[in-house]
Amino acid sequence: MIQYNKLVRDKIPALIEGQGERPILRILDEAEYAGCLERKLDEEVAEFHTEHNAEELADILEVVFALAESIGCSKETLMDVYRQKHDRRGGFKDRIFLIGKENAE
Repeated sequence: MIQYNKLVRDKIPALIEGQGERPILRILDEAEYAGCLERKLDEEVAEFHTEHNAEELADILEVVFALAESIGCSKETLMDVYRQKHDRRGGFKDRIFLIGKENAE
């Protein structure tokens, strides 16, 4: 048996069965799920660091949406919070690198 011991997307078991293999799985409780989502986020970010492509960013986004849902925040609410914060503080488009600050006197 090949062991993975990690959170996978919902359709992975069916894909494994479609290859003529039998997935061995269990459903996580809420605490395990939250921990696995956080580890999955780290995994996906690490993959983006090596791949630098839209597919890896989409994987990160999928995990972020799942994390939001796990804390009772819908995608729509998350996007509203994003827009509000973006409107208030801006984004990173201007590539500003803050070196420090001094008292204005």
